[in-house]
Amino acid sequence: MASSSSSSPSHPYSSLSLMNPQNNKYDVFLSFSRAETRDSFTSHLRSALCQKSIETFIDDQLIRGDDISESLPDTIAASSISIIIFSERYASSGRCLNELLKILECKHNYGQIVIPVFYRVDPLHVRKQIGIFGDSFLELEERFPEKMERWRSALTEAANLPGFDSHVFRNESELIKKVVNDILEKLPKELSCNNNIHLPEVLSCNNKNHLVGVESKVGEIESLLAAAPLVGIWGMGGIGKTTIARAVFNKISRNFEGSCFLQNVRKESQSPGGLARLQQKLLSEVLRDENVIPDIEFNFTRLSRRKALIVLDDVTCFRQIKFLIRSLDWFMPESRIIITTRDQKVLKNGGVKEKDIYEMKALECENLPNEVGYQELSEKIINYAQGVPLALEILGCFLYGKGKEVWENAINELKRILNMEIQKVLKISFDGLDDEQKNIFLDIACFFKGEDKEFVIKFLDACGFAAQIGISDLVDKSLIIIHGNSITMHDLLQEMGREIVRQESVNNPGERSRLWHHEDIIEVLTSNT
Repeated sequence: MASSSSSSPSHPYSSLSLMNPQNNKYDVFLSFSRAETRDSFTSHLRSALCQKSIETFIDDQLIRGDDISESLPDTIAASSISIIIFSERYASSGRCLNELLKILECKHNYGQIVIPVFYRVDPLHVRKQIGIFGDSFLELEERFPEKMERWRSALTEAANLPGFDSHVFRNESELIKKVVNDILEKLPKELSCNNNIHLPEVLSCNNKNHLVGVESKVGEIESLLAAAPLVGIWGMGGIGKTTIARAVFNKISRNFEGSCFLQNVRKESQSPGGLARLQQKLLSEVLRDENVIPDIEFNFTRLSRRKALIVLDDVTCFRQIKFLIRSLDWFMPESRIIITTRDQKVLKNGGVKEKDIYEMKALECENLPNEVGYQELSEKIINYAQGVPLALEILGCFLYGKGKEVWENAINELKRILNMEIQKVLKISFDGLDDEQKNIFLDIACFFKGEDKEFVIKFLDACGFAAQIGISDLVDKSLIIIHGNSITMHDLLQEMGREIVRQESVNNPGERSRLWHHEDIIEVLTSNT
């Protein structure tokens, strides 16, 4: 490190406009002398940052003049870290110095991290504006006498910050590697969610990124990944598997040489050539090669030399895993693979050890809206969703901004019929069952939820089913749960099953395969239908 921190002078930058950034659009903003380092050190540093998936803004246009563009202050403010690359002629540019003022303003007002890099210039010369650096700075005095004092204070303050001196490194590549690693350590964690669902955020179609609190679950999966190269995330449809996998991926992908998130493998693999396209995407992104040649053996050999992070999302069979990644033998020990699925057997067949399977559970809710009259309605929506993010998202998109009457009507309707969008997603698991599994599931949904397991097995065996095997398969597919000696399931899955039976004959209950509601039973018996 080039220098130690010192106390900052009073804030001479308050005359600049303030912008309180709501979100950091960029990880890093680079401030540098365009004429000196644009095509050399700065270009190499930017390339290294991009290879680590660090979102970097660089304004590398050689525009004459000393003023910064109108949008640049907002860009600086929307960055987590600013890197100032001091070179001998940096202070000869009024544009660079105005950037410096804005960077330090963001440091004071928002706590932006600022890292100086002294590239072939003595940090002391920057701090005291002496030597060649000081001479180039004085060139501006005749044109900008009113700004010199602020610029001096800014240069002194920035040079006193901890940073990097190129003179203490053997070569530029070593310096760049050190800077990039320091940034990876300093970058703030981008997971801003809490450990619970916040209903006001959920009830907005435009706020899906904050649908659920994921931080604690991400930590648990990170713990599994610390010891296991292959980790599975397993749970019912809509429970948040993809959300959690994406959060983990976003958080740790920078630590790998190549990464790829293959979303919705199930859907993509259903189209002709779908798996081949997914494999091409995987190889292209992990190898960082847009023009991967059609030589699978050669490409997987290249893959075996990279520390890779891969997510296979919504996998439904072992064949998909084998086609896309072959086996763990093709990957470095430091590589990590995450697979999400509704079927636990897929993970076991794919080589995931039972201790490395993370079961997604329903989430808790808090922070109900404060608006008068909405607390009770919100509680009813939460009770209906029972911790399933998908249900809250769909219902939130429908109810957000609507009046209480609409909420009340929607809640009453949900008591009778499952929301079609929720039904569509949940039914994917049902559609993947064979006929006997479907019948066992529907019997449990209509009649046996909460009943003793042994009683249910005897009943179903008497109906000609292989109940023990069928129930085990339904557990693996996240459609039912065994609690102690009882068989149960999520309320939304029960509603999904009963809605399937209702759709057999919407207007004539007597033509349905199963009856469970007393009104339907009375109607069928009294009318002899």
